[in-house]
Amino acid sequence: MTKKREWIPCVNHRDNEYGQHAKQFIQDYFSCQKRRTLILAGAGFDPRSIIISKLLVESAENRIHGCFIREERPNPSNKLLKSSEENVENIKKLFVSNYEIVSIDIFSSDGAVIGGRKAINFLKKFNFKGFTDIIVDISAMSIGVSYPMIRHLYNIAKSNKIFRNLHLMVIDNPSIDSKIIPTASDKAGTVFGFQGGFGLDANTEAVKLWLPQLMLGKKGILEKIHTYISEPKDICPILPLSESDPRLADKLVDHYADEFESSWVVDERNIVYADERNPLDLYRNILRIDDARKRVFADIRGSMVVLSPVGSKASAIGALMAAIERDFPVVYVEATDYTTLFDESSGQVRNHNRIVHVWLHGDAYP
Repeated sequence: MTKKREWIPCVNHRDNEYGQHAKQFIQDYFSCQKRRTLILAGAGFDPRSIIISKLLVESAENRIHGCFIREERPNPSNKLLKSSEENVENIKKLFVSNYEIVSIDIFSSDGAVIGGRKAINFLKKFNFKGFTDIIVDISAMSIGVSYPMIRHLYNIAKSNKIFRNLHLMVIDNPSIDSKIIPTASDKAGTVFGFQGGFGLDANTEAVKLWLPQLMLGKKGILEKIHTYISEPKDICPILPLSESDPRLADKLVDHYADEFESSWVVDERNIVYADERNPLDLYRNILRIDDARKRVFADIRGSMVVLSPVGSKASAIGALMAAIERDFPVVYVEATDYTTLFDESSGQVRNHNRIVHVWLHGDAYP
């Protein structure tokens, strides 16, 4: 039997060529005097860091508080430090006194990944009382920090004891995502809080299906993940349907041709296509695949779906929603540093920016 889906229907808004629906939602909803809003966002080098915050301050005025996470990695480049400092100064000007900036170490002194755990420890001490709405803006946050935070906040929202409304937002611009090149750490692992039974003795015999989102320039990262998963039985690569580059899926097939034919052995019938700007499209696709496999493997060894969201920011939200709902393991490789291939003064940073909003829990639902 197909399981009930948590986010169908789902209240969401997306800006596109037909209108600024998400921007209009922000202006209409958060201008309400009874709203008291907290935004959790990144304070890093990404040029999209405070775009959503600006819109919220314009609408909510002094009824919004900003909490900005600064992800600290060893030996960052001067270019990234300069961009981060500029974003921090802009945050201070924008929020005046209604903000705080929290530094979170991503790696311990021995190289272990601790960012997700540190983020959760911070949230456990945070006073959420008085806020009606919590927004997590993942535009400038990494998977290793944003995923654990969102899951923790979702669990709080479901309890209805402190706040009810939890929103996810992102400035989605796949062209920028593709021009931020991570320097990968030595090995892959599961995101904190998203182990999903991966590695447990009870799941040793489960038939693993790996669903990696593909992006140009991520071969090395995906190979580390593939090795860590220990030869998954099946692989269904996720290719983006892109409005900005209609041939992107074909380019990715060419880019990963060797992997498709040799190490991954991908049957073309197993390729999954999803709208790169619509989180719900990927969310529905992942659950549909899981439902089908549950029926096939129910009476034998069982099935385990493993996700690796290395694609666009909007797609990462869809993968997150599926992982929360079905407790899928999420395997990734943490970045030790980044290289940016764009010029922040050029139009490419601003062009094709689209706001995506997903109302994850709250008053919109029964």
